[in-house]
Amino acid sequence: MYNWQQKEWPSFKYSLDFVQRDLLLFAEKIGRVSGAVEALSEESNHNITIHFILEEAVKTSAIEGEFPNRKDVLSSIRKNLGIHESPEYIKDKSALGLGELMIDNRKTFKEPLTKEKLFAWHSLLMENTGQIEVGKWRTHQDPMQVVSGSTNRRTIHFEAPPSNLVPLMMDEFINWFNQSAPEGERPIFNPIERAAVAHLYFESIHPFEDGNGRIGRVIAEKALSQTLGRPVLLSLSSTIEANKKQYYQALEAAQRSNEITEWMEYFVRTVLLAQEQAEKYVLFTVQVARYFDKFGNQLNERQNAVVRRMTEEGPDGFIGGMNARKYMAIAKTSKATATRDLQEMLDRGAFVLGNKAGRSTSYHLPFLQKA
Repeated sequence: MYNWQQKEWPSFKYSLDFVQRDLLLFAEKIGRVSGAVEALSEESNHNITIHFILEEAVKTSAIEGEFPNRKDVLSSIRKNLGIHESPEYIKDKSALGLGELMIDNRKTFKEPLTKEKLFAWHSLLMENTGQIEVGKWRTHQDPMQVVSGSTNRRTIHFEAPPSNLVPLMMDEFINWFNQSAPEGERPIFNPIERAAVAHLYFESIHPFEDGNGRIGRVIAEKALSQTLGRPVLLSLSSTIEANKKQYYQALEAAQRSNEITEWMEYFVRTVLLAQEQAEKYVLFTVQVARYFDKFGNQLNERQNAVVRRMTEEGPDGFIGGMNARKYMAIAKTSKATATRDLQEMLDRGAFVLGNKAGRSTSYHLPFLQKA
């Protein structure tokens, strides 16, 4: 039997005793990230926001084995944020809807969840696939199953409620979601707790013919943002996608019972990891801003271009550091000029020396020095 077939449904039972420390740590990290972001310029804030929206959009699709054009998703995000100097043509129409969905969720996170909103999200996500009916609950009579394997050796991981039960179940879900909001009749004030239950509850109903996973993760983000009182700055899907096998195993196990302590523990630790990655990126952005405050006016146009290219790689750094060959390629300059520019940056402290072995001499940004 699956969870929705049991008499306790949808009264989920769980304990958070084993993740209390993680929940406290999450709250601490939220505070640190908020403080760091407030100290940044408006431009840096925009860049951080776009980074997390883009990562969430791309990775939530990757979890499902779909890979929208990253550049087109970024163009859609920028267009819907109203920060394009001139509209760009977006070839990948699925990327257009995906970006619009992410921005809509961010802009309307405070609003109650409605059937109409879910239908609108589904239309944005699926209207360019041409394979299913969009913007409505599933109606087909065949069982809605999550399966893997070949046709002859299929494994059924989960079977959702039949289509005729979906409208009533979704009315109940939407009612629960709104009542559990901070201003609701039965609020859940812990953001991760509410998001974890919301995601599992929605995925167990599986109300759409396709796109349930992606919309379920949008709902989790909405729950986090509502309960925190501001749009969340992290990418849950990036963390899930890094180990999606574990995600599907945790979800499958949770859908066998309405006692979901193990699912809650998995979800709490996943969100905490996502927040740790977000903190790492935000602090990196702060370091980049401080770097340009200190050295920006001392660097020539070539040097500025090279440093900005290095920082595009994020907190994990520019692999192997900078060397004369890479500098020549990025700055489109001669070896003599590259060598002179690198030495100049080293003398000023804008670079630090990494490995020194003839042609293999490498240079690093002071806050990203590699051994």
